[in-house]
Amino acid sequence: MRVVLAEDLFLLRDGLVRMLEAFGFEIAAAVESGPELGRALAELKPDVAVVDVRLPPSFTDEGLQCALAARRETPGLPVLVLSQHVEQLYARELLADGSGGVGYLLKDRVFDAAQFVDAVRRVAAGGTAMDPQVISQLLTRRSRDTPMGRLTPREREVIELMAQGRSNAAIAGQLHITERAVTKHTSNIFAKLGLPPSDDDNRRVLAVLAYLDRGASPA
Repeated sequence: MRVVLAEDLFLLRDGLVRMLEAFGFEIAAAVESGPELGRALAELKPDVAVVDVRLPPSFTDEGLQCALAARRETPGLPVLVLSQHVEQLYARELLADGSGGVGYLLKDRVFDAAQFVDAVRRVAAGGTAMDPQVISQLLTRRSRDTPMGRLTPREREVIELMAQGRSNAAIAGQLHITERAVTKHTSNIFAKLGLPPSDDDNRRVLAVLAYLDRGASPA
């Protein structure tokens, strides 16, 4: 699995490279600036991009803007954002197109290598890997007339765990309910978000993206 990594801090970038290589990933490029990231994504077409939001030269949103541009050129390019802050507007833009794997992790809340590597793999496979704190902040401002506003408290718990990439079995264990109950809740969620019955596993991803995107407002 080929990875393009963008991180401006040398020690963190080097540590991420070593860790990913130790778990069998191929680092196609490890860059430190927005222009370098843009070129790497355009030329190398990686299986997944792991990017910091704020990169040189302006330390604003270069990382995410490069990733968004690459997704326009290569629809569905998996992107995992690794940042120190929750950038609500940028996160919503990343989620808005509803295609490909997406993730958003906070650097100071990644507690072990296995957790991070699992997130990279899930995003590369077309899934989601959202930090619960990111989800919470994206959903802080919401309206009852949105699809999200029509979900019950239990359905919100289920979809928030779905956003973290949990399976039905894992959700059932976390909430202390049966898998059958989880299946019923997910069916209700799909209906409320306007996702028709389908055998496509990507419907879970579409539900999470629709939920986060429609339920959040820019900061």
